[in-house]
Amino acid sequence: MQPATVSQTDGNTLFPIVLSIVAAAATGVLWAYANPIQLVPGVIQWRIFAFLPSVIGILLGWRSGFICGYLGTIVWSLLAGTFIPAHSLIVDGIMVGLTGLVPGMLFDPAKTIFNRPALIKIAAVCLVVGLIMVAAVSASLAYLGIFPFWWGFGYLGLSDIVPMVVGTPLLIIPALKILKSAHPAGFKRF
Repeated sequence: MQPATVSQTDGNTLFPIVLSIVAAAATGVLWAYANPIQLVPGVIQWRIFAFLPSVIGILLGWRSGFICGYLGTIVWSLLAGTFIPAHSLIVDGIMVGLTGLVPGMLFDPAKTIFNRPALIKIAAVCLVVGLIMVAAVSASLAYLGIFPFWWGFGYLGLSDIVPMVVGTPLLIIPALKILKSAHPAGFKRF
């Protein structure tokens, strides 16, 4: 495995903002329509693209990761028909946004060499942030009387944590190479 880093300039901040909004829309659409396994049919599906906010946060910056996770959750809940104003806008949106924010704050491609130890740290951060997110979302759903806490925690954990822990470290280096070739002059993370 070859280590990879990316250079950043003081230039364009519009690039990561626009790309994070596009990624948020793609995240919501993929979560709503590209989930092959229904864990609880019509309610919880295995979101194989749950790694997107984390990847966007690391590559484009912590604000971009939060935008991707938060807006992606809103788009998904509206498309899937599971939008609950207090839950979706506050608890679910913010907590999923944190799955992009925290890795983006801890791992900067300009300062991080993505070797095996770094990828293991990324997986560990995704696990911890995922557990916190799933606990908060499960508590909100239990409070609203939708699911019992541990039932929601188990299924949401399978749905979101597994793809984040596996997908983020697996895809960060190829995504970095694609991003670097798409914007070779570099950009300022947002």
